[in-house]
Amino acid sequence: MNLFDPQGPVAAADSTILIDSVAIMLAIVIPTIIAILAFAYYFRSSNPRAFYSPDFAYSGRIELVVWAIPTLTIILLGGVAWIGSHQLDPRAPVEGTGSPVRIQAVSLDWKWLFIYPDQGIATLNSMTIPVGAPIHLELTSGSVMSAFFIPQLASMIYTMNGMVTRLNMRADQEGTFKGVASQFSGDGFPDMMFDVHVISPLDFPNWVAKAAKTDRVLNADSFRQLSRPSVETVNATFRLEDPRLFEDLATHKIPPAPGPEVTTDAAESYIGAPNVR
Repeated sequence: MNLFDPQGPVAAADSTILIDSVAIMLAIVIPTIIAILAFAYYFRSSNPRAFYSPDFAYSGRIELVVWAIPTLTIILLGGVAWIGSHQLDPRAPVEGTGSPVRIQAVSLDWKWLFIYPDQGIATLNSMTIPVGAPIHLELTSGSVMSAFFIPQLASMIYTMNGMVTRLNMRADQEGTFKGVASQFSGDGFPDMMFDVHVISPLDFPNWVAKAAKTDRVLNADSFRQLSRPSVETVNATFRLEDPRLFEDLATHKIPPAPGPEVTTDAAESYIGAPNVR
């Protein structure tokens, strides 16, 4: 999850903004530190050249320096933020090669569900995408608010119950990258991570065909079971039985997941991992 090792255009722009912002802020921090050390050294008690001005009240030149440097810094930082926030609008299209892939991401307690409506499959805690293809993400929450973040590929964006946010991205290198939930959401939050597998465009149809052969089925009933609070260690794959599942969840035709319950029983989750209560 190296922020300074971007593998896509969105992450590269994020990294540039971060570096530029730090460099601009250092334009104040470094001179201030140098000035503190210089003043402490020059006005030491053993320096006979140090002067004392008890009647000093105002200096226009000092005021100019004191206010001009922070003002310029704010203008520069504001410009970087303004330009970057418009260029990196999550809904802005990202060019790529090949056919775009639409993925519907759902944050749960404490796991991520990825639905591929056009391919008729879904995956848990694992997202597979073809390298170079534009990726259109639609995101919502089946529980409390969370945040979707792939440091090497995409900007952070929130997922909220009852609404849909959108994010476009592209991966330029094959490999496996880590995604995280960057918004605290309860006991299982530290383990709420997922893998992003970037594969060849030629291998993507084969992966879809293999995933579609699974015996697990995702529909409204199995989703309610899956959405129970738990930490899952298995990256499961499902056949999507209801292509309107994401829409039904976002419009509350499927109620959000219930909150944690006080219990002494060691219940088992939908796919076998123990529940976290």
